Amino acid sequence: MNEGNINRDGLAEDVIQTHQLTVNYGRHRGIIDVDLAIHRGEIFGFLGPNGAGKTTAMRVLLDVIRPTAGHARIFGMDCQQNGVTIRERVGYLPGDVSFYEGMSGNRFLDIFTRLRGDRVDPGYRRQLCEQLNFNPGRRIKEYSSGNRQKLGLVMALMHQPELLILDEPTLGLDPLVARTVLDLLKGARDQGRTVFLSSHILSEVQSICDRVGIIREGRLVEVGGVEELTAQPFHRIRMVFNEKPPEDAFGYDGVYINRRFEDEIELEVRENLNAVIEEALNYEIMDIETHPVTLEEVFLTYYGERGQNND
Repeated sequence: MNEGNINRDGLAEDVIQTHQLTVNYGRHRGIIDVDLAIHRGEIFGFLGPNGAGKTTAMRVLLDVIRPTAGHARIFGMDCQQNGVTIRERVGYLPGDVSFYEGMSGNRFLDIFTRLRGDRVDPGYRRQLCEQLNFNPGRRIKEYSSGNRQKLGLVMALMHQPELLILDEPTLGLDPLVARTVLDLLKGARDQGRTVFLSSHILSEVQSICDRVGIIREGRLVEVGGVEELTAQPFHRIRMVFNEKPPEDAFGYDGVYINRRFEDEIELEVRENLNAVIEEALNYEIMDIETHPVTLEEVFLTYYGERGQNND
């Protein structure tokens, strides 16, 4: 496998590269022929339900498990041959992070600080705890699931790594803290660092990710920019009328009624937009708005109708 594109600073443009990456668990395959290229300075979202293969792919990248076939590289280095060197430059939050229950949060972070050497700024570590509203002085066994998640985030972020690999980073966090985490990740991207994350909260993914990959039953079925994937060649229009339009209103080719409720109607308009607007004027429009397609709807095309057809 080649070393990837190189930018003017001599750095690989693709921080993560995989080629036909496959992991077998006996008769079950965790991932199958996964080809990924994650660019320097982007936030990439890895999407799929539990069991789809997201965590397996992340574990291969960190050399926690070995692939059955294919290759994975980070910073242009083979993940299995250069695992120690790679992990020095990576911050990792596993989805099943565990801790020594009898330690305090500070003691746990002290151990990882020593492992990271001089790459941890004590002031930045304290700042992270403050931003996440996390008290590191308590014993870990006293922490709620949310505070354990905060401890894992501080552990992953405190050395300001070039690459962050985060499995469900906002799991168990209240909305305000989750927003802080997303802001921290955007800040990392603004500094030219790279974030590779999985999440079930698709609205969060849509708000911060530059690109996403959708994995289904171990196979990568879609990769694209968020704006590209949510840009659709149709209009979704919701209109409220002074009086209820007749049942046969808007019966044009390429026009579909998604929802009708008394004097309100929601249309998906793929053709004849002008005709729809002209007819709507006959019924005195009280309110009108358009609804963009969300990343969740795109995701559900792979795990809804399209997924059912493939089963």
